Amino acid sequence: RVRASFSCEHSRLALTMSLGSDSVATATSVAAGVGPSNEHEKALDFANYFVSYGYIYHQKDMLQDRLRMEGYRTAILNNRACFEGKAVLDVGAGSGILAIWAAKAGARVVYAVEATSMAKHARRLAAANGVGDVVVVLEGYMEQVTLPEQVDVIVSEWMGYFLLRESMLDPVIAARDKWLKPNGALFPSSASIYLAPLCSSLYAPKLREFEREVSGWSHFKDFMGRENGVDISVLDAEWQQEQRDYLLHSCLWQLIDPAEVVGEAARLLHFETATVTQADVATVTRPFELTISSDSEVSGFGSWFDTAFEGSPSSPASSPVVLSTEPPLETHWGQQVLLLHPPQLAAAGDLLHGDFTLGRQRENHRLLALRIRLRHTRPATGEEVYPERVIHYRVD
Repeated sequence: RVRASFSCEHSRLALTMSLGSDSVATATSVAAGVGPSNEHEKALDFANYFVSYGYIYHQKDMLQDRLRMEGYRTAILNNRACFEGKAVLDVGAGSGILAIWAAKAGARVVYAVEATSMAKHARRLAAANGVGDVVVVLEGYMEQVTLPEQVDVIVSEWMGYFLLRESMLDPVIAARDKWLKPNGALFPSSASIYLAPLCSSLYAPKLREFEREVSGWSHFKDFMGRENGVDISVLDAEWQQEQRDYLLHSCLWQLIDPAEVVGEAARLLHFETATVTQADVATVTRPFELTISSDSEVSGFGSWFDTAFEGSPSSPASSPVVLSTEPPLETHWGQQVLLLHPPQLAAAGDLLHGDFTLGRQRENHRLLALRIRLRHTRPATGEEVYPERVIHYRVD
């Protein structure tokens, strides 16, 4: 099961570390609040991203996520005062479930904007659930759709892995700036990303897989020389590096066992959806400090996010909701694991610190590039336990 067509396995994001800092892109025209600028860009973006969202099986994957559904349902239906008599915009409506809930919460009209052919199913679902006269489904890119009026509320489920993967916050920001009334509300109203040190259960099996691949290459090299008369030993180093990056220096989808977390999580990023800009999230660099809670082998970092639904100052939610993906909670987002190879032995009280950079890949603005600059010090003695490391990851 995948969240988007360019994902690999649901249990793996296949992030490699071949990426340097120059691979972090500035926002392209597709990501700059205007949508694709020509038919070629539109076709490419659709093929790379939107196409999978037009299938019911893909919508089902998200609709059967109990915590996701409960969070949005509760935030909308338990805060009717934020919706009653209001004009609502659902950005990236998919099958239209959020739009249906907004209508059931008393909205006067809900504009459900969906870029794929799923729009036709959303229209049928709204009618079948008695709100077809309230929900107006519009098929097209949010940045290129024209609404007949300003709206009071924007709802959207824009979050991806590492919160920002897929760049679906961009059209929400564009819609906010163009169509949301002053003091209007956004659901969700804020979001945060967290990072924690791990003694990861994934490290040992990935290391064994790497060792098998290195051993298998040796046999393959013998085969190539014996059967084909070609010496491929000049590729030894490149093969090992390729496998090391793919298997040991990659980011994995996992439901993390809380017992694997060996220190307090740090909040890397927090923003309010009412004020965040596209530049704020196109490239993010933040310092972090992680204190180790017990003697451990640190073999990775775990990351997750949460979003809050609090309405707006002029229309606050009477029943605020937080949708969290923190372990041990199970959602289709899971948590993400960045393996640390080789691992580092840490004592209780040790400090892992440095900075974390998250940006967009130059080749595809919907995918992410990550970099961690890591220092490991022991405050009790003032010593540097390990030399500083800089690790690059690629989120494909």
